[in-house]
Amino acid sequence: MHNVVEEAGAAGTAISVIVPVLNEAENIDILVDEIQLAALGPSPIREIVYVDDGSTDGTLERLLALQAQVPMLRVIRHERPLGQSAAFLSGARAATGDLLVFMDGDLQNDPADISSLFECYRRASAAQPRAAVLGQRAVRKDNPLRRISSRLANKFRAAVLKDGTRDTGCSLKLIRRADFLALPYFDHVHRFLPAMLLRNGVELHHVAVSHRPRVKGRSKYGFWNRALVGAVDLAGAAWLQRRRLPSDYAPKEITNPVKAP
Repeated sequence: MHNVVEEAGAAGTAISVIVPVLNEAENIDILVDEIQLAALGPSPIREIVYVDDGSTDGTLERLLALQAQVPMLRVIRHERPLGQSAAFLSGARAATGDLLVFMDGDLQNDPADISSLFECYRRASAAQPRAAVLGQRAVRKDNPLRRISSRLANKFRAAVLKDGTRDTGCSLKLIRRADFLALPYFDHVHRFLPAMLLRNGVELHHVAVSHRPRVKGRSKYGFWNRALVGAVDLAGAAWLQRRRLPSDYAPKEITNPVKAP
């Protein structure tokens, strides 16, 4: 299924699906097909933006080969690995949609859930345009060690940042492009997107999404590179959060009502 072209955004809204990848050549074809299938549904998906974060396994070559068959597929390339946060930023900057959907490229996120995120956003944005919808994995399909470590990390992070998000590690998120690009950038900011969005006045909504086991390829994260680096980054995120503008910040221009003669 490599020939879907959909006209998205009839009402002025369009989604760019951002997929960061590092050495995921075996998963490219399946995920591209699944996103195209999702584009046939109610979600106004305009484009798929893959960000290749310096892959060495043929990921780039597979993506370029698919471009001839998939008009909505775009490819951004980092010449060396810069990390998931940098890939999110590169994809967001390149995107043409006013809504961004972020998802992993390892097939553990299901593109079929994009419609649930969009429907939640559609309802929420009627009352508050600056809304974001965050996926929350209902049943984790990772190994026991990863599930336990993630649960502990999420509880600790939530206690410090108080962002009301149970599962910040779920990459499947829908965020307005303007709101995402307004966030402060630092390495690993993707782990703290809920707190950073709240800091900037964005209203958060949560939707239960599916989670699939990894079948091909290898995870790029282990316990130590998540726990040690995450602890340092959490301190930085908390520092940024405390130094946000007050919620009632609303400067007004004042002019003298008396006109000069």
